[in-house]
Amino acid sequence: MSAKRRLKAVTRKLRELGSIGSALASTGHPYMAHIVPMRRCNLACAYCNEYDDFSDPVPLDEMLRRIDHLGRLGTSVITISGGEPLLHPDLDQIITRIRKTGAIAGMITNGYLLMPDRIQRLNKAGLDHMQISIDNVMPDDVSKKSLKVLDKKLQMLAEHADFHVNINSVVGGGIANPNDALTVSERALALGFSSTIGIIHDGSGQLKPLGEAERTVWDKVRKLTRRSYSRFNHFQEAIANGKTNDWRCRAGGRYLYVCENGLVHYCSQQRGYPATPLADYTTADVKREFLTEKSCAPSCTISCVHQVSYIDHWRAPQISSVTPGASGHGAGPELVQIR
Repeated sequence: MSAKRRLKAVTRKLRELGSIGSALASTGHPYMAHIVPMRRCNLACAYCNEYDDFSDPVPLDEMLRRIDHLGRLGTSVITISGGEPLLHPDLDQIITRIRKTGAIAGMITNGYLLMPDRIQRLNKAGLDHMQISIDNVMPDDVSKKSLKVLDKKLQMLAEHADFHVNINSVVGGGIANPNDALTVSERALALGFSSTIGIIHDGSGQLKPLGEAERTVWDKVRKLTRRSYSRFNHFQEAIANGKTNDWRCRAGGRYLYVCENGLVHYCSQQRGYPATPLADYTTADVKREFLTEKSCAPSCTISCVHQVSYIDHWRAPQISSVTPGASGHGAGPELVQIR
């Protein structure tokens, strides 16, 4: 690693530690927001309900207003997702604006559109983190996010990226060969990236226990990536065994999912709840949802919400409850389907 990359990595880590310290000091602001600049994607993975093949990008001026509002709420980490965010023509300006709010800038991408010059532009814009999920070694009908297709992109990232790169391998969700997750993880580590393994959720973000072969691979990858694997993924142990989790979901408080229409939802799998326009979302909303128990929490598989919620697991018992989808709460899941 070059001296420039080492310096950026140290600075990034200090900023991350500062954001955690701020979260421990106060519960009145979001820690992470996922924001969608466009729903369209260049792929069509069989298990995914978060894309279409026709939507226009959210206009830049509207994206900047949303980011500024997240900044006013005190959001520590703003992660761009989709759809495929690299399709947005103004992505670099979006990232730069995130950094100007003081937030850590992340992005989740399928990696297909990465080229050396595109990576350099992401460096210049100030991207802090990138995650790519690689589902298999060879593309199939379930997913085209394969190591065969993306390995050249990973080599480009290893050579050019100044930001942190995490490669997420997966089991479950119809993935044909569980052993592919081990191959993907080994390749990621060999290139100097961090590596995680996830369990693909069903269409409503709910429990999918692992079969014997999947569980064996999952254990191997976790041991292989012990140093880089987030220790805040304890919840997946229960999921792997078909059990529920006892935890306090802080979605709507610590974690916000802002869809392309500018509405705040609990997460990608509970779109429609509470479905409040971000422009109207206040600190009072953050504090209310922080203390609201969600009935979908015990069998939830959404790792980012779990990880963010762990910050406050030890304090602030939730004093009200809500059942997403119940009468009078939201307008129903806004599941986007390809057409």
